[in-house]
Amino acid sequence: MKILVVCQYYKPEPFRVSDICEALAAQGHAVTVVTGTPNYPEGEIYLGYEGAAHRDEMINRVRVHRCPIHPRKRGVLHRFWNYYSFVFASKRYLSRLEEDFDVVLVNQLSPVMMAEGALDWARRHGKKTVLYCLDLWPESLAAGGIRPGSPVYRVFWHISRRIYRRADAIAVTSQGFADYFRTTLKLPDAKLVYLPQYAEELFDHLPPAPPHPGVFNAVFAGNIGEMQSVETIIEAAQKLAGRSDIRFHIVGDGVRLDACRRLAEGLPNVTFYGRRDVSEMPDFYAMADVMLVTLKAVPVLSLTLPGKVQSYFAAGKPVAGAINGETAAVVADADCGVCVAAEDANALAEALASMADAPERLRIYGENARRYYEAHFRRAAFFENLTDILKENC
Repeated sequence: MKILVVCQYYKPEPFRVSDICEALAAQGHAVTVVTGTPNYPEGEIYLGYEGAAHRDEMINRVRVHRCPIHPRKRGVLHRFWNYYSFVFASKRYLSRLEEDFDVVLVNQLSPVMMAEGALDWARRHGKKTVLYCLDLWPESLAAGGIRPGSPVYRVFWHISRRIYRRADAIAVTSQGFADYFRTTLKLPDAKLVYLPQYAEELFDHLPPAPPHPGVFNAVFAGNIGEMQSVETIIEAAQKLAGRSDIRFHIVGDGVRLDACRRLAEGLPNVTFYGRRDVSEMPDFYAMADVMLVTLKAVPVLSLTLPGKVQSYFAAGKPVAGAINGETAAVVADADCGVCVAAEDANALAEALASMADAPERLRIYGENARRYYEAHFRRAAFFENLTDILKENC
């Protein structure tokens, strides 16, 4: 197939869409990506990508065009300028793109408006659009503090519903997303297909775990943003400061990193590593006795299954979470760890203390995690299902 992929974010930004596109290209499909100038998560244009640098390039058989956009920086105004600068730039570029494609794939993160140029191109050329929904709009706005029922929320409710209705197929990463589309946006079942995320292959076989006798290592890996509630982990670390055997490792970057560092000042049991390349992550996973997942106590986030969960499962690691809804249900179904209520640092601390004192239970949790991954989240199964969805819409 000749596949046109539209997503505001792409390599070197840390999103799985890059792996998806490269895997499709490796299968023999011709993949063209329309994306933005990389600036996530720091909010500044990456060094070497200023101006027209790397505007068009070939990366591992994938043809990439980068539209110039305003960087995220800090604050709501910059964020919305960033969002709409990609909308305008991608629509302008795609309006002039006359190359033929068999199908359009939108890897939809925030904002949902990133799909507009793709939908316009598909309609103009008589093609179909598959939208892979990883961030649910307008509920993501509510998670960010926009009050449901407010004028801003109502505007984006209509924008979001219009975009989702225009897509020919919507692949969803969680059953909670599918329920929302059915009950709230009133989309037909025939448009929806369940396509959970997977883990990159490098998590299938971890390097040998470094020896750490008498130490229980809890590792968080991922974005440190407003929604991730990494503060809950730091607060749990404060409550466990008297347990010299329990240590916390925070790997990642984001807008809340500095605030989390300040919150952890003076704590001997917390180490920050900053953002690391995905190729380094297996070493951090290998050292972990348990992997951490947290989100804020916001209703929409209870519908989400963060992509890091698949990586945790693939690595065969126990999971400890302060998280509601879908993720807690999946961890319970897999019997691979313990989840407490979102933002409940006391309960998280108690759960970690209990896990640290039960090494045999940890071993069983890890085995269960890998078994569940093989049954539900295998990378090969993901691409079989994705290519079937794309072919059905050619």
